[in-house]
Amino acid sequence: MSGHVVVGYTATTAGEDAVALGSRLAAASGSELDLVVVLPGDDRSVITPPDAGYDRYLRTQAAEWLGTAAEKIPDAVTHRTHVRYGDSFAEGLLTAATELGASHIVIGAANGGLRGRHRLGTVATELLHSSDVPVVLAPEGSRRVDPLSGITRVTAAIGTRPGADALLDSATALAAATGAELRLLSLVTVDLPASVDTGVIRIAGAAHADEVLAKAQEALPVEIETEAIVARGDSIEDAVSHLGWEPGEIAVVGSSRLARPRRLFLGSTAAKMLHELPVPMIVVPRTRAQEGGQP
Repeated sequence: MSGHVVVGYTATTAGEDAVALGSRLAAASGSELDLVVVLPGDDRSVITPPDAGYDRYLRTQAAEWLGTAAEKIPDAVTHRTHVRYGDSFAEGLLTAATELGASHIVIGAANGGLRGRHRLGTVATELLHSSDVPVVLAPEGSRRVDPLSGITRVTAAIGTRPGADALLDSATALAAATGAELRLLSLVTVDLPASVDTGVIRIAGAAHADEVLAKAQEALPVEIETEAIVARGDSIEDAVSHLGWEPGEIAVVGSSRLARPRRLFLGSTAAKMLHELPVPMIVVPRTRAQEGGQP
């Protein structure tokens, strides 16, 4: 996967979580790490006219924040820092990710989230409805995980709707790049109408799991351990809460079918999973495919 992992940094605990997870992802995949702080752009309202002195202060402060954050990145991880400008933090981050050819954008949870859980803030929400780059959500407490601890397992929640192939490609590429095990969670039981007979659902679930497992094994090195399981439970939240999750695991989900081409749109399945996930989540654009070696 070698490329660039971009971290949207803020001088908060959420920013520290993003840096730690970004470092772990970069170290595990052999990618470079880019820390980005986004400052207000030049197009300001008449209420806040340009002030050269204040702008210099902001840029100096941003550089100091980035310097402090960079001190916590392991020497083994090649990294750079960037101060960018944008009408919004998300816009500036997306522009930087595009210019750098990023494989992923990493951001932290909003303040007030429970440890190990996700809470979406304004930046995350905007990115999850506009990005053409996979977005990695770092749950609260990620800063307490050793950046060199690696990625032990990738779990991809795969349904039957448009975008499933792009999601499978992204998950297998990440597993191959990091040497992590790959666990495929079939959501066919969630995608099928509730009126379908339970026996048919059970058969369809098993068949879908076998199908995605075969596709993944074709794309992965033989040494990568792979398994496929079927979501079981009264709801997606119930199914996710009863799965076993490893401390070094990352979950991968697809964008909603409502997304515009090559853009994200957080669908109901991913949103429901967020409520229960104790591990980082990567949301992959619906039509994103392998380009330039990046998932």
